This record gives sequence, structure tokens and C-alpha cells, in this order.
Amino acid sequence: MRKICIVTGTRAEYGLLSPLIRAVHEDPEMELQLLVTGMHLSPEFGNTWTQIRDDGFPIAKKIEMLLSSDTAVGISKSNALALISFAEALNELQPDIMIVLGDRTETFAAVQAALIAGVPTGHISGGELTMGAYDDAIRHSITKMSQLHFTATEVYRRRVIQLGEQPASVFNVGAPGLDNIRRLPLLSREELEQALGCRLRRRNLLITFHPVTLEQQSAAGQFGELLAALDELDDCLLIFTKPNSDKDGRSIIALTDDYVARRPQTSIAFDSLGQLRYLSAVRQMDAVVGNSSSGIVEVPALQVPTVNIGDRQRGRLRAPSVFDCEPRRADISRALQQALAYDRRRPLQHPYGDGHACEKIFDILKHSPAPALKKAFYDLGPDFDPFTLRFGEATPDSDRGCSREASTDTNNKQ
Repeated sequence: MRKICIVTGTRAEYGLLSPLIRAVHEDPEMELQLLVTGMHLSPEFGNTWTQIRDDGFPIAKKIEMLLSSDTAVGISKSNALALISFAEALNELQPDIMIVLGDRTETFAAVQAALIAGVPTGHISGGELTMGAYDDAIRHSITKMSQLHFTATEVYRRRVIQLGEQPASVFNVGAPGLDNIRRLPLLSREELEQALGCRLRRRNLLITFHPVTLEQQSAAGQFGELLAALDELDDCLLIFTKPNSDKDGRSIIALTDDYVARRPQTSIAFDSLGQLRYLSAVRQMDAVVGNSSSGIVEVPALQVPTVNIGDRQRGRLRAPSVFDCEPRRADISRALQQALAYDRRRPLQHPYGDGHACEKIFDILKHSPAPALKKAFYDLGPDFDPFTLRFGEATPDSDRGCSREASTDTNNKQ
């Protein structure tokens, strides 16, 4: 029996991983080892580990690591504690492979522990760019410590190969965020109003704003500019989802709570909506506003426009329904007007796959041999030029093995 260890540290990450977690849990030839950590275990962020329990998934270990601080020193200390705890958990569980997603600090700690323990890692969503945050450095470091790679687009796959990873170990599976859109029965408008405890208005916006860890302007300053722009809107319900536990996140939470307390008739805030309520809410919105990756990946798939603020998502592929702006009131207001005027009936080409990412990842885990820990560095040929690629252009086929796309057909193994 193959032991599959999956790490989750946030509400959003769990939502993306849940189809894969379920597939592993229900397979008689696999043993699910679920490591739950980070914001899941914090009352301040909603104790979202209870959702995992209520979904019927056994939790192998709870990895306590969060200190009550969002300063740089506090986060570094939390990361050190996470490294110790993951090392102990992996030593006890002895998994055959560990699966992680993205670029968070607790994920970084888990992969460091796995590398030293000799546990292979499969990394989901490598090769992406977020130029406004230190997530970039963490993500690329995780790539170099992983043995299998599951990317969201062919451009990202090529970037992982550019980092020296063997093409045979890098699979373009699409973005897991689209899987839940395809499989979940989303709530109707009336059901959503009941689930949120409020009535929707003529216009409705969903707002999620996270700290930008590499920018000089404070998170509170940028968020204040956003709130000033939102104040200019009439007859509009503002639904806030609170940020993650990154550096300076608590300042945004405090500003959100204060804003909603002063405007209870037109605004409401949630620690966590969960995947069903979140995606159902997105579908009913006139626009989604902020700097979350969901505004780049999931929201366009629901034909809803996005106002993307600042550089946190700079470098990610975009659909035409994403309107970028600087974190200044006037620029945000202008982008809001563009988004509210967007014609949602326009056919939209989406760069992030077909909504079967977790199915493809599971198929690879089930039918492929365990990856070797030793990796040879893959040197690129002189014809490899990923910088010329943009979404919508043809992918050159002259690169050695650079078009490996995962298939959902189990009889056609890559």
C-alpha cells in the first residue's frame, strides 16, 4: 500500500486539494496521511481544521507552528517550529511521497524536512511568478527540493524545466482551482443569501486583499486606498474575506473589522467562506476585487471580472476579464468602473486547464513508480526561450520533451 502524505495549512489550499485528498482516501491501495498545520489550527483564522474533520478525512498529525505574531521575526520563528514538527511527523509516518501545493512558509518547512528525511515530494503549482512577494523565492526553492512537479499551464511547466528539472518529471495538469468549479453544485442566489446571512444588492463585490511582502508601502496603506475607492460606490454590498497569516496580515484584518463595523448595512466580513460558499458567491458578484490568486485563476472561469490590485499577482497568466491597477484610490476606482462595465457574455479563453487537475495528479501518483530522490540537472538547449511565450501564442515544439501534458486517460500513461 502506497502511503501518500498531503500537507495543508490554509482554508484556500485545502479547498484546492480536497478532490485529491478524497481520491487518495477512497483508494484501497493508498493510505492517506494528512498533515494539518498553519492557519487551520488557529482560532483567530477560524479553526478551519474542523471543516477537514467534518468532511470525513482522518488527520494523521496536527502540526502546531503559528506564533501570535505577523512580524518578520515571528514568522521566521514559526517556520523554525514547523521544520522541527514536520521532521518528527515524517519520521513517525514514513510516507512514500509527500504532496504540497504552492509557496507558503509552512510548505517550505515541510519540504525541507522531507528532503533531509529522504521522502520524495510532489509539488503542485510550481513555475509561477508573483513578483510582489517573497513567495517567488519560496516556490522556486520548493521546486528544487521536489521530485515530481504538477504545473497549471505549459508556460509554467517550461519554467520548471528552466530551473533544471527533468522534463519527464514535470506534468502540465491545469490549475486545481478549476476542479471545484466543475464538480461542486454551486448555491443559487437565494441559497447563497441564506448561507451568508445577508441579502444581495443591485451590485455586489467580493474583496480579498493580502499583504504584499516585498513592497515598501505598508499593507495597511494599500488597503486604505482600496477602502477609499470602495466608498465611492453606491448601492453596493461589499463582502470581505479576511487575509492569511502573512506578515502584516493582522493590520488588514483590523481595518476590515473597523470598516464593516461602521457600515453594517452595506458590508460584511468572513474569516473563511469555504470553497462552496466562496465559489457560489463569486458567481453572483459583479466583480471580485483585491490581490488574491483566485481572482486570476478561478474567478475568470466563472465569467466574472477581476480588479487585480498591485504587484502581488504580477507574472501570472491572465484572462481578458482581469483589470490590473496600482494600489492607489484613483487607479482602483478606474479599474472598478472598467470591471463593472465588462460584458460577461463575451466568450472567454481560459489559460488554466479543463478542471481535471486533481484527477490527473491522482492518476500519476497511482500508476507511476515512486520518484528517485537523486536528480540530474537538466541543461537547456540553445533554442529554449520561455520568455517569448505568452498565453494565446503557439508553443514551440522544438524543445526537448517540453510538451508533456498529463492525460486523464489511464490507458495512455505519459
